[in-house]
Amino acid sequence: MEETEVLEQVQVEQKVEVEKNRSLVVYNDDVNTFDHVINSLVKVCEHELVQAEQCTWIVHYNGKCAVKSGEFKKLRPLRQALNERGLTAKIH
Repeated sequence: MEETEVLEQVQVEQKVEVEKNRSLVVYNDDVNTFDHVINSLVKVCEHELVQAEQCTWIVHYNGKCAVKSGEFKKLRPLRQALNERGLTAKIH
């Protein structure tokens, strides 16, 4: 392989690796109830009830919780839906 082909291959591999390492993080607030956060995680992120409850407690005690991971383009609509429900969520 030529040097140019190797460089292009390395750049493509780095881009793919970066896209797979995103996390959707929900932050604690003093506004939303536990039930609202749990229901939002079940509906938006398709969590099982127990998983949603555990994430909600983690948010409460730690101030934040990574509730989903994946590519940015898959996480963005989930973040938007959580934000529309009044939750503070960001992609990291």
